[in-house]
Amino acid sequence: MDPRAERTIEAVLGAAEKLLSKRPITDVTVEEIAAAAGVAVGSVYNHFGSKAGVHIALVERAIDVDRRFMDLAYTDSRGPVEQLYAAAEEYLAFYLENPEYFRMLASPVDPGSYPAGRELGERLAKSVDEQNGRMVEAIRAGIEAGTIRDIDPEDAATMLWAAWNGIISLGWRPDSLKRKPKDLRRLLRLATETVAHGMFTK
Repeated sequence: MDPRAERTIEAVLGAAEKLLSKRPITDVTVEEIAAAAGVAVGSVYNHFGSKAGVHIALVERAIDVDRRFMDLAYTDSRGPVEQLYAAAEEYLAFYLENPEYFRMLASPVDPGSYPAGRELGERLAKSVDEQNGRMVEAIRAGIEAGTIRDIDPEDAATMLWAAWNGIISLGWRPDSLKRKPKDLRRLLRLATETVAHGMFTK
């Protein structure tokens, strides 16, 4: 890719990320994105086609970054139980290094009525399902190995994912309930261990 085009794309995505961290996509205009990025409005349309195109590119990037973090957790060198603990750690690391990307995936905005928005919502849900599917497989493997009791793997994975999201969301609260990274790590570990006592056979 031409270096100048690459810089423009990065500037647009960076500007859109900041704007969307404060307002829903429906309230942000292409003109605002272009102004914040320091590029011409035409450049946004040339590279992304529309505001929806910018949003899609951002979410796709968030999905890709999340996948790379989770790849670090689900390795063959770890057993099922160790994978679950590692997944919690990597999910937190994803949030700490990419808070806006985390919000896009954990608390997606209403896609609105436009077709591209609905399609994006479906793609996002599919990505979350794929990542949770890895947790399901780890739980299922633990059941087969006898380290996790016989529970519904899909329900257990959904519960863990929801619990992790709830804890990590304390990191962006604007009030006295906001928690620091070290507190989030401690709470996340505690939640996983608490759930573990109900899941694990040992």
